[in-house]
Amino acid sequence: MELKDNYNGISQKPLNSGFNAFSSSNEVIQGIDLSGKTIIVTGGYAGIGLETVKTFVAAGAKVIAPARDVNKAANNLKGIANVSIEAMDLMDANSIDAFAEKFLATHSSLEILVNNAGIMWVPLIRDARGYESQLVTNHLGHFQLTARLWPALKASGGARVISVSSFGHQMAPFDFDDPHFLNREYETLQGYGQSKTANNLFAVELDHRAKAFNVRAFAVHPGSVNGTDLGRVAPMALFQHMGTHDEAGNIKPEVAATLKTIPQGAATTVWCATSPQLNGIGGVYCENGDIADLDEGNINHDYANPASLRGVKPYSVNADNAQRLWTLSEELTGVVFRVD
Repeated sequence: MELKDNYNGISQKPLNSGFNAFSSSNEVIQGIDLSGKTIIVTGGYAGIGLETVKTFVAAGAKVIAPARDVNKAANNLKGIANVSIEAMDLMDANSIDAFAEKFLATHSSLEILVNNAGIMWVPLIRDARGYESQLVTNHLGHFQLTARLWPALKASGGARVISVSSFGHQMAPFDFDDPHFLNREYETLQGYGQSKTANNLFAVELDHRAKAFNVRAFAVHPGSVNGTDLGRVAPMALFQHMGTHDEAGNIKPEVAATLKTIPQGAATTVWCATSPQLNGIGGVYCENGDIADLDEGNINHDYANPASLRGVKPYSVNADNAQRLWTLSEELTGVVFRVD
């Protein structure tokens, strides 16, 4: 049987899964037993990452949460069984290698990798290599991590790799000419948008290369979720200017009513990681517990109505872009990701 990928959005068609924007992580995993499975969730100690970890553990899995802030992780994960915390900073290539080396020394296989950690709305920050921080944290660090963990993913005989992306990919295609804003004015949402486009393209190309080993990749839009700390470094004035928060810094009730809860925000990640409905499918961008529609200008978006913020842009599932990003990611990280 030919294994289909998602080059140029060929598999980007909803399944009518039975789930929707209101489905929770516990609902999408009903009847699925993860006993004996090993899972890594980056950023698995806050927001939808924490909810994702709780859901996996409740289904019987053992979860490892690599964390930049180990103390915060320990506090947030206190009392949750079968979770271990390891130090790792996606902005530090050496720490990624050290984490992966330790994991491979103690685990023969990895069934699910959730590349969940991310940053948004940050000022221009560069790592030691001069690379822009949102691209490093949201994509390059995860590219390196996935490459280093490839032996364990391959050994599982049926792993899934989930990249937590965003509708924010629609803010910007990937700028191959100046990904680190060396020759253009820095706009934080442009940086965020291209990093999320990179998440989608990585899922497309990883799936294309890894499907022969029964390792499938997916990208996920969680939705607009209330109560995460994704915008933790953004000034309150920005939210007030957007009209989402009042003068006291509180989210407006009418805005909160349109947002997903954290369990609803974690649902599509959990669905992509575990659902048998996706057997034989990969490389697709998913939202609301289903595969998303390809957005070729046929979807009307209203930022006052988060439910309308859906669909995946063709440039972020384009085969040429996916291959080009893979090559660039290898060059920028110095990591040759051999899928064989």
